[in-house]
Amino acid sequence: MSQIVIDDIQQSLKQFFDENSYTKVAILVDENTREHCYPIIQGMLPDHLVIQVTSGEINKTLDTCQIIWESLTEEGFDRKSLMINLGGGVIGDMGGFCAATYKRGIDFINIPTTLLAAVDANVGGKLGIDFQGFKNHIGLFKDPNTVLIDPIFLQTLSQKELRSGFAEVIKHGLITDKDYYEQVAKTGLAQNNWLAVIAHSVEIKTQVVKQDPREGGLRKVLNFGHTIGHAIESYYLDSENHLLHGEAIAIGMICEAYVSKKLLSLEEADLKEICNTILNIYPDLQIHKKDFTAIIKLMYQDKKNIGNFLNHSLLYEIGRAGYDVAVDEKDVMDALFFYLTLKQ
Repeated sequence: MSQIVIDDIQQSLKQFFDENSYTKVAILVDENTREHCYPIIQGMLPDHLVIQVTSGEINKTLDTCQIIWESLTEEGFDRKSLMINLGGGVIGDMGGFCAATYKRGIDFINIPTTLLAAVDANVGGKLGIDFQGFKNHIGLFKDPNTVLIDPIFLQTLSQKELRSGFAEVIKHGLITDKDYYEQVAKTGLAQNNWLAVIAHSVEIKTQVVKQDPREGGLRKVLNFGHTIGHAIESYYLDSENHLLHGEAIAIGMICEAYVSKKLLSLEEADLKEICNTILNIYPDLQIHKKDFTAIIKLMYQDKKNIGNFLNHSLLYEIGRAGYDVAVDEKDVMDALFFYLTLKQ
């Protein structure tokens, strides 16, 4: 597991470079983090190369990786070099993947700048890129040397981006901690202590990952909402109905809560509670009936599947999840239609 430091970013960066020495340093940014986040830490960095890529999940591809690898190669980066990934989940996933594969691996650290990246994407060592429309289809497990988290970066986010990350906060409560779920559901985005929220979510994910680092069993509970949600995100990725990751996962959690009631022991009252909470925070998210068959087809590429079974992580109750629950296409179709009925 990575060392995770939740503290003032300038202080934690200074300590990191006081304790570590590298031949060369690169920092990976997109146009947004270069403008809003890079100036916060620029003065704390040693001499470094800035590599800028275009933001967005649609650019998390091998083509972008090639740009990153070419930059490192042209600047003579060796195996004693460092990559700093300054950004959200896309930068962390792709930057880590490039660092872990460049010359068979160089050190990298992640500085998450979104709520989504802080509470989820930077914990657990999952790295990867999208391939032929399938999310995180090419990748590996490799922990950053350290993750430096500072809520100051949340001030750079739009409400839409903050809301996207909050879906993972809700998920952490739903799968492991009912009291935490009730707390964040009650307060919503009007949190007055993001530091405490981030720290609690990081601790939840860390404890799960420690027990199952390579997702052979228990770690799959972290995928609640993601089997259907990832398919929705992938399908609408390059369309007018583009959804951010957390927005798609919010829809996925409602759908998979419906399946949880149908196949497991989730009670009707819990299903209503989950739906009300999510729809209150995400009232505007749309999916279309004409797309359901194509969305389900994408689900067959989900990494949890074995053979022809659509394996899901579902809820027994709020605060307790199970995994490897085989779900058939009809159940998924019913769940997607259930979401539509809530929107009418």
